[in-house]
Amino acid sequence: MALYLASAIIVLVFSGLMAMAGLGAAFLFVPMFYYLGVPLAEATPTALLLNVVSLLFATISYWRGGLINWRVGLPVLIMAVLAAPLGARLTSVVDQRLLLGLFAAFLIFAGAMMLLRPQPRPHTVSRPVEVGAGVAVGGVAGFLGGLLGVGGGNFILPVLNGLGLDPKVAAGTTALVVIFSSLSGFLGHAALGGLDPRFLGITALMAAIGSLSGAYLMQHRLSGAQLKRIIGVLLWVIAAKIIWDLIAAF
Repeated sequence: MALYLASAIIVLVFSGLMAMAGLGAAFLFVPMFYYLGVPLAEATPTALLLNVVSLLFATISYWRGGLINWRVGLPVLIMAVLAAPLGARLTSVVDQRLLLGLFAAFLIFAGAMMLLRPQPRPHTVSRPVEVGAGVAVGGVAGFLGGLLGVGGGNFILPVLNGLGLDPKVAAGTTALVVIFSSLSGFLGHAALGGLDPRFLGITALMAAIGSLSGAYLMQHRLSGAQLKRIIGVLLWVIAAKIIWDLIAAF
């Protein structure tokens, strides 16, 4: 019961925070669930499913607000969906310490994107550049997302920003892509079995509530710059904890 309560609170809070940036919170949920005692093989697909649930509700809100660029998002989406199951299949054969190390590296990268990278000014690029960048980032984000149990949004969002999309449109478009890449990765993991339906149900409900709240706040209340700083610091703290535990295990 304590596991369910703690997980529900974590999912509610961080689904809301990450929905504001158009990102799934799977890359936070996996290490947090792991430290609460959930096996990594169960934490990974659960986190991917929570990405689907939370960002589905957030994306509906973004779509209604005109914050999705379909022309840019579709190439990313297609490649991410194709690559995610391959990464998911490799999870069971990769050493757990290596996976946690990759997680730490991913969190450091994501935190740097939040804290250090300035927001470029919106501009336009040619259609071939959009498609080429979309295919490349979609493939990489999908594979690593499936392998690590994340949606890949932290790889996708900086590229969309770099292509000149308005920050809110980049967030909405990323959310759309991460829904499908996470679902593809989840199905790859779910085929291996070992999931707890009650744990999935409780956390999915909290993810839906949190994402609806976060999407509303992002569009109407909060500063994106402040949110980025908070999330960036949090990512680095979690990465430091993982690295410390890995060092201590040797």
